[in-house]
Amino acid sequence: MSGAINYISCALLWIALLFRLPDLARRRIDPSLRAIIAVLGFASLCFLFGAPPTVALINRLTGVPNIAAPLTYAAITAYSAALLILIACWRDGPSMRRTTRKWIYGYAVVLAGIAVLFAVGSPAEERRTDFDTYFATTPWVAEMIVLYLLAHLTAVTVSATWALRWAREEEVRQRPWLRASLLTIGTGTVLSAGYSISKLAAVGARWSGQDWPQLGISIPPLFAGLGALLTVTGVLLPLAGHHFSSWGDFVRLAPLDAVLDPVLTERALRLERPRSPFLWATWRRSTILNGLHEIETLFDKALYDHVAEAELKRLQERSGRRGRSVTPHELAASAAWAATIAAAAQQSIRRPAEPSVEPAPLALPRNPRMLVLIADAIRRSERESHYAAADPARAGSA
Repeated sequence: MSGAINYISCALLWIALLFRLPDLARRRIDPSLRAIIAVLGFASLCFLFGAPPTVALINRLTGVPNIAAPLTYAAITAYSAALLILIACWRDGPSMRRTTRKWIYGYAVVLAGIAVLFAVGSPAEERRTDFDTYFATTPWVAEMIVLYLLAHLTAVTVSATWALRWAREEEVRQRPWLRASLLTIGTGTVLSAGYSISKLAAVGARWSGQDWPQLGISIPPLFAGLGALLTVTGVLLPLAGHHFSSWGDFVRLAPLDAVLDPVLTERALRLERPRSPFLWATWRRSTILNGLHEIETLFDKALYDHVAEAELKRLQERSGRRGRSVTPHELAASAAWAATIAAAAQQSIRRPAEPSVEPAPLALPRNPRMLVLIADAIRRSERESHYAAADPARAGSA
């Protein structure tokens, strides 16, 4: 892999790091976030230290021939361990935390072994691109090379097994972004295994008196680059999914916001929209809750019960038309809330709600998922009303 590709990959990883570092400042105790930062950071160092110009610069500045090699191996080893720890943190549970500690201790020993074996072996002749195959028969240095390759192969194999096995579980199937992340990480780590396998094959060839330069120099970087790209993409997918879902909620909540707009405007309850689009969904949700709180004493429980019962009956008759991810009871509740909120908002404009010491007839729907379902119910109601006005026959079949 050329130095330019290494530096471009490193720069992209640093950009991703810049986006995540503010989160780390706010949530320093979050182990999964720390693991993500470690994966991105060590992956960037792998590309940086592995670039031939960087190898030459490090060797020249330190005055130690080939010192860049153990630094690169240490970065690869630390990246492998961080990926294992990240998947363990996502899986969570006491057993996974114990496993995480074992991996940390084990890879700390590997890092120490790399340093000791390099110091004892003292390879004097500088090799910028073929260090592994050139010193494959050198005492102590050969052991260091095999140690880091086996550590890398173990890590990516276990990571791939964990990720792909977990992605098949029913709980994960209901979380598409997490499943996509695990499948991408699993694919990336399978490809990354090609790096250490091809390197080990080239080293084995040297032990038997053969010389396979392409297998030891040209092919491994291809596996490493593509594998790291997919793996890091998989690591960042949950964050991207969170933001896409957040923006989707912002758009989907618009009908509910519009129903409450007269109340929010008249009572000056609408909050100022933040500049960051990442906060727009939270802003709209908070504004909606302000409006709901203002009219909660006007909720008509009899209306809610009537609409919920009628909608549930209708859904049971047309069970084939409902979405798999939403239960009939959730759909019926969202339709009932849509009708109840719309009626309360209109009543509040005609007769403002008065403070009451009596409990509200219905508890506010604060769950973010339910708020989105209520907004969807309002949108469906508006669409059916439009059909009824434009084509009564079509509305009757909707």
